[in-house]
Amino acid sequence: MRERVRRVPHTATAGAEPDADTLLQAVARGDEQAFEKLYDLVIGPAFGLIRRVVRDPAQSEEVAQEVMVELWRTAARYSPDRGSAMTWVMTLAHRRAVDRVRSAQSAADRETRVSAGESSRPFDEVAEIVTMKLEHEQVRRCLGTLTDLQRESITLAYYGGRTYREVGELLDTPLGTIKTRLRDGLIRLRDCLGVAR
Repeated sequence: MRERVRRVPHTATAGAEPDADTLLQAVARGDEQAFEKLYDLVIGPAFGLIRRVVRDPAQSEEVAQEVMVELWRTAARYSPDRGSAMTWVMTLAHRRAVDRVRSAQSAADRETRVSAGESSRPFDEVAEIVTMKLEHEQVRRCLGTLTDLQRESITLAYYGGRTYREVGELLDTPLGTIKTRLRDGLIRLRDCLGVAR
């Protein structure tokens, strides 16, 4: 009489691989080997979903990588009573893919607005740039008419953004002297530039 061999389902064998739910719970505890197994289990379906949403292969790979990093970092947030681990992973993947598409669309819209704005620049903008450059040149020329001490004080205070006290400390000069140099220098600049009082 032949003995009947009882077949044991594959999932119940001693060497069976754990499912995504079990792996994700282990990942939440920081188990790197569980993460490797989970990665192998979910990367194919996640990448497929991402690829369908994003379309660009290179960007899809980037998004898939971001999803896997997020999966590692946020595994502790997974709650089995709210759905399967695979559903949670696919939700992360879909959310990231949609974010990437929206970001790309937003960037494209910005570029379109900028290029539209550049093509419709008014003609007067050229005159404005020329005027500004001439004014800068005139200021540089007038700064050249100041004494070295006045020019140094004005440069530190107005172009360097320092307070009068800081200018005095840098130049090792009393505050009253600095104020006098600045006042006299500004009067000379005003006169040189032809600014009305």
